[in-house]
Amino acid sequence: MKILVTGGTGYIGSHYIIEQIRNTDWEIVSIDNYLNSSPRTIDRIEKITGRKIKNYEIDLRDKKSTLKFFEDTGNIDGIVHFAALKSVPESVDVPLLYYENNINGLLNILSAVEQFQIPYFIFSSSSSIYGNVKKLPVNEKTPMGYAESPYAHTKQIGEGITEHFYRKNKNLKGISLRYFNPVGADKTGLNGEDPINLPTNLVPVITQVASGILPQLTVYGDDWNTRDGTCIRDYIHVSDIAEAHIKALEYLMSKETSRTDVTSAREEGMEGKSTREDKHEKNYEIFNLGTGNGVSVLEAVNAFEKTTGVKLNYRIGSRRAGDTEAVYSDNTLTESRLRWKPERDIEEMMRSAWKWQQHLNKE
Repeated sequence: MKILVTGGTGYIGSHYIIEQIRNTDWEIVSIDNYLNSSPRTIDRIEKITGRKIKNYEIDLRDKKSTLKFFEDTGNIDGIVHFAALKSVPESVDVPLLYYENNINGLLNILSAVEQFQIPYFIFSSSSSIYGNVKKLPVNEKTPMGYAESPYAHTKQIGEGITEHFYRKNKNLKGISLRYFNPVGADKTGLNGEDPINLPTNLVPVITQVASGILPQLTVYGDDWNTRDGTCIRDYIHVSDIAEAHIKALEYLMSKETSRTDVTSAREEGMEGKSTREDKHEKNYEIFNLGTGNGVSVLEAVNAFEKTTGVKLNYRIGSRRAGDTEAVYSDNTLTESRLRWKPERDIEEMMRSAWKWQQHLNKE
């Protein structure tokens, strides 16, 4: 098996590569133009795994260069498409950049999937597609809400594009994975979130404040309708997310149940006792990737302080444009279909993130 990872030097992409090397014998190649990542990540992956990964510095918005990569590389069995800009506040400031980058990159990758008949594809979506919901937890049947940010809207559009693509290309298989809030770092402490610009995600801001790199953490609002007034999110360890992608690819690659087998099961009154029939009736599916637990911003701060013994300098600020009040996942479908369950708790997320930040401080 040869797997292409787009955005392979990014936060989630690099952790996926590490877990794929640890858990499979699949060949792997990466595309990343280093728009929001660093070439040093390739060296970090090699130090952790002992494997040197080839990264192709290609801008996926360039269709000609993207298709030439596929022509030159030869058969690819699966694509895990992480490449996208992901900052909610940045997307509010520069919306057209987010639409151009996130949508055009996806369109060009799917053009390659169709032209080169690549069997398996995973699209990185986001829980932000749910918007402000009235009923929690959310599951895959929860309707998409109003997109509070251009970033969220690009993921809504991306899912729609992917779904319609697979309606047409029924001989190919795809999955969209809706991430909740990835945090943490590799267990070695040698790879983690390392944004080129000032961080906007909560945990890297926390670790940089704890290190003295940033002077203060701002909690954006304490007047939300939540148990302590701060936003609630479903934080999930990045290595758990990485492992879920391996499960998703294995799911797509698994042997299809024949129509004869399905008919026999119906005749024997066994329909509903297995997910196999449903699994192979569809060539495109959607799954949530969360822990099923909502954690508020202040609870995340307290978890960091408790785990590390480091007190944080933070203040309460006003609400931030693009934020939603609360969201966390119902994992029932994912656990039953993909046979995946997150293993790492909020303390491990904070512990590993702090270990990574301490390593960065020494680099």
